[in-house]
Amino acid sequence: MPKIKVKTHSGAKKRFNLTKSGKVKRAHAFKSHLLNGHGKTTKRKRGLRKGAYADVTNVSAIKRMIPYK
Repeated sequence: MPKIKVKTHSGAKKRFNLTKSGKVKRAHAFKSHLLNGHGKTTKRKRGLRKGAYADVTNVSAIKRMIPYK
């Protein structure tokens, strides 16, 4: 019998990256629409551009979803 290949979660591979030290990088939410006028302030949008790290409580689950990254 051949070895069963673990499949990567398609949604997770588009949303998360791993750093060399093993941390999980992610993007901020709420940056897809309502970006001008009454939506969000410039300061808030500027903060949303920056990356962030996934919370420690979610790291193990995310790493299981992206085994080959």
